[in-house]
Formats: sequence, C-alpha cells, structure tokens
Amino acid sequence: MQNTFEFEAIGYIRSPYKQKFAIPRQPGLIPEAKAQLVFHDSFSAEPFIRGIEEFSHLWLLFVFHETADKGWSPMVRPPRLGGNIRKGVFATRATFRPNPIGLSVVQLEGVRITGKQVELDLAGIDLVDGTPIIDIKPYLPYSDAIPDAKASFADSAPETGMTVSFSEQAELFCQSQPQYPQLQLFIEKVLKQDPRPPYKKKHSGEQSYGMTLYTFNIQWTVTGEHHYVYAITPLP
Repeated sequence: MQNTFEFEAIGYIRSPYKQKFAIPRQPGLIPEAKAQLVFHDSFSAEPFIRGIEEFSHLWLLFVFHETADKGWSPMVRPPRLGGNIRKGVFATRATFRPNPIGLSVVQLEGVRITGKQVELDLAGIDLVDGTPIIDIKPYLPYSDAIPDAKASFADSAPETGMTVSFSEQAELFCQSQPQYPQLQLFIEKVLKQDPRPPYKKKHSGEQSYGMTLYTFNIQWTVTGEHHYVYAITPLP
C-alpha cells in the first residue's frame, strides 16, 4: 500500500497571533480571536466554497509549519499535565508529530470575494499567523458532537484563577483602536488562559512578559494570580 503522500496548501491563516506564545491550546476558547482564511490563487474561486455560508462552523486541517522541522517523539509532555507526565503522542494533540498535521474547528462568520481573492472570516481561532491550510470540511453537529465522550486528562475546558487589569494608558490605547473594538476583551481572555510555560507558573515573585497580538506589542507583569497590562504600543 502507498504510504507516502504529498499535499498542496489551499490557503493560509491571517491571524492575530504572531507567535506561538499566548495561543489558546484549543479552538473556541477565545471567541474574540478573529482571523481570515486566505485562499491561494489555484483555489481562490467562488465554485470552491459555494454553499459554505450555510454552515456555522468548519473543520480546518492544517500544518504545524513552525515545528515541522524540529522532529517528533513517540512520547510527549502535555502542558495540561504541567509538563511533568509523559503520554503517547497519539494520545495527545501535541505539535511534534510524525506527520505535522493539526485539526481545528472554527466559527465561520462570513465569506468575502474581492476581485479574484476569496477569503473566509473566522472566529475562535487557535492558529498562528501564516498557518498553511490543506483542507476544509463542514462541521456536522449530529455526528461531530458527542456529548458523552470521554477525554482523559482534557475532559473539560482549562480554567485558571487568573485575574487581569489594565493601566490607564493600556485602556485608552484599546479604546483608540476602532478597527479592533474587542481588543481589550481579547487581551484579557488571552491572559486569563495563563500562557506562561508550566515551570514559570511555580514562581511566586513578579514576572514580566511581552507578546504580539495583531500589530501591537503588549507588555504585562504577573504577580501571583494576577496579570497587569501596563503598556500597549504599535509595532515599529
């Protein structure tokens, strides 16, 4: 039987997440995370997506392009378990896989066709900017949603006791960005997920961090269970 295949990307994701840090570990956890699927020229035509607006959610098959060249391991350490317990790679959604393919369900908010360019507006995204998309499939609630399914160590949505506050400067900056009306709420929900690596969460002293969302540099500190966003500035 054939055991080697080649796939062509049909498009890529234009995402607010410019780096892997701070991306939620599963889709749908932050509905305010808006993105676009931009089709490549060979697939950027209305017939490919005719009728897709009749579905509220889509499955995206994508490539872990930023880790594909870093190899893989039969055992991994899921962050959900604090990075201390090993599980088989096929029993996790780890990025370091024999074939660097991921699966994500997202909300479809709209379809835009401008000249020859076709784009899909998406929400609840958990993909880094530039992620290659290799296929799209409609989400079917009657078969894809299994209410009594079991999910081992990931049986419920991750929750933290983190709180978030903003400096006056940070709040005013968010309010001055009409193209991103939910920017402050978006940042707040990203930080409530506590994107720090597991070993950092054991530290009790103040820690300083920075990340890029959209075209903004967000700087904040963490003390105990509290994130304090003290500055937001445009990228140079």
